[in-house]
Amino acid sequence: MEELLKKYWNCETTLEEEKQLREFFGANHIPDQLKDTAALFRYFEEAKKKSLNDVAFEGQVLRKVNPSRGKVAKLIYNTMRIAAGLAVVIAATWFIRNEIRDTTPQAVVDTYNDPKLAFEETKKALLMISKSFGTAEEQARKINMFNEAQEEIQGKN
Repeated sequence: MEELLKKYWNCETTLEEEKQLREFFGANHIPDQLKDTAALFRYFEEAKKKSLNDVAFEGQVLRKVNPSRGKVAKLIYNTMRIAAGLAVVIAATWFIRNEIRDTTPQAVVDTYNDPKLAFEETKKALLMISKSFGTAEEQARKINMFNEAQEEIQGKN
């Protein structure tokens, strides 16, 4: 039997040899040095007999998955669910509000307290724009002159 066990632990036994081992360890007269191994083989045999269709097994699993709760526990559980939902809504509202605030342009703030100073600064800005328009008008005249010359050339052909 010990040689057969060595083969079993090395995964070298045939199905007939494994059957011999199961029968040997299923018997009541087992040497003391093999008692631990016999317990292992008995466990394997008991595990084979169990099935998932067992009603008692299903009941045990259902009790562990859905433990029965008292009224107070159900009330606390439902209150916590509602509070979690409200927390999510409040957090989402806060994040959306901040996003809208960040993307909305700021209102124009009056930068001058003295109206005369504001007028002078406005005059400077308008003069600068006027000079830019003058330069742009001069460039537009050159482009217009170029276009007229091009039309004259094309008209002669």
